[in-house]
Amino acid sequence: MTISRPQFMATLLRFTAGIVLCVIAMSAHGISADRPNIVLAIADDQSWMHTSAAGYRAVATPAFDRVCQNGVRFNQCIAGSPGCSPSRAALLTGLHHWQLAEAGTHDSKFPAQFTSFPDILEKNGYFVGYTGKGWGPGNWKASGRSRNPAGPLFEHATLHPPIAGISENDYAGNFAEFLKQRPKDQPFCFWYGAHEPHRFYAKDSEFRKRKRLEDADVPAFLPDVPEVRSDFLDYCVEIEWFDKHLGHLLDQLKESGELDNTLVIVTADNGMSFPRAKANAYEYGIHVPLAISWPAKIPPGRVSDDLIGFVDLTATILEATGNSAPAANSPNVMPTGKSLLELLTSTKQGIIDPTRIMVFSGRERHSSARPRNLGYPIRAVRTQQFLYIRNFHPERWPAGNPREINHDGQLGPMHEAYRDIDRAPTLEFMAKNADSPDLRKYLDWAVAKRPLEELYDIRSDASCLSNLANSKEHEITLFILRSALLEILKVTGDPRMGDNPEIWETYPRFSAIRQFPDEP
Repeated sequence: MTISRPQFMATLLRFTAGIVLCVIAMSAHGISADRPNIVLAIADDQSWMHTSAAGYRAVATPAFDRVCQNGVRFNQCIAGSPGCSPSRAALLTGLHHWQLAEAGTHDSKFPAQFTSFPDILEKNGYFVGYTGKGWGPGNWKASGRSRNPAGPLFEHATLHPPIAGISENDYAGNFAEFLKQRPKDQPFCFWYGAHEPHRFYAKDSEFRKRKRLEDADVPAFLPDVPEVRSDFLDYCVEIEWFDKHLGHLLDQLKESGELDNTLVIVTADNGMSFPRAKANAYEYGIHVPLAISWPAKIPPGRVSDDLIGFVDLTATILEATGNSAPAANSPNVMPTGKSLLELLTSTKQGIIDPTRIMVFSGRERHSSARPRNLGYPIRAVRTQQFLYIRNFHPERWPAGNPREINHDGQLGPMHEAYRDIDRAPTLEFMAKNADSPDLRKYLDWAVAKRPLEELYDIRSDASCLSNLANSKEHEITLFILRSALLEILKVTGDPRMGDNPEIWETYPRFSAIRQFPDEP
């Protein structure tokens, strides 16, 4: 499908008007007399299709399905970033990652001038807290903060993990302690941040052995071999652990009589921890699951195909609780989220709000993966049909340099770096088969250098393998999405569009910085 130039102008006008209207709307709400509790459950590295509600055969997610049945399952939720720290920062603030200075990159600071929604809720009468992974990785203390932007930490309840790779945090036990400490009749906001299904995974665990290799559907950008299918099953085991604790949280809400008036939001910070997924702006890196329920207000059992961004979730929480976004976190920063409440309370299925025509994502530095700690800056815009990606430094390696300098000062072997990809059996298999005529393409798709622009028809190519950026048939679509993306970056103050685009490279990283040769 292509779009005419008159359609392009109409689209841009609608989009720009939408930004202005949503900012006005977010600043207009007062404190509601009937404020809901908030429970936000966020998995660590899970792509959108890996729930039983979405039909993935290798995983069972009865708690996620329960939230879907009690409310709305969203088929088109796009994370703020394909990396956990900037994505969580976007969700906490309602600002795009490129508006957040150090918090917009990985493992850096969370500047004090950016206000999180738990802070806003606490100032307006909510009891707040979190367990597990809040904002991170990063150093919130370095900015003078006294606590994680997700709120006070509840972590005393622990358990013995049934398998390696599972956290010792008894998430549900810590929620029980949170409820016990909550003052009577005070509304609350709780962030359940699981460490699962972040790698590493226990290989061939007792839970994994109950699953069948044939149920592990593998996307086209990965080799469909037993080693990769087995890796997927280990991943699914950790999704089920996250879901198990979500179920316990829902049961506690029901037993305490709070479920009906609790806005429950279940999602993930970014896509699955596999090559060409996490840390990439392709579908499997930014497209995440989302289910929202609030039995007192939201009709049950609906499915929405509306485009949702993380900044919209923040706007929804603020509107539902009768709060407004901060007037200005810093110069040239404006909130861009649009609340979902009208959409959530509708009785319709499918696409409900036709003005939701674009959502945005992107990244800067992920791991320490290149010489001089350089990042790989990406910005992306997603519509119902297309995904446009702009790689601001296409001369760099997108997954990191292929080789690194070891602690002894010696240059390591080829294909053993790629530090923007988490260590995994799948990556090991691909690197091991780098010289195979049949299998080399999978490694290239994950690590080879990329062009300045990429365009994908995600309806027919969810694996994002057929770049349409040079297609004559799609040149107008390319022009529209390029123009819209660059315009929103300018309007919202992305330094990549300003006088000092490389300021991103000056932000500190608090974990180890590796050494790489200038050439592989």
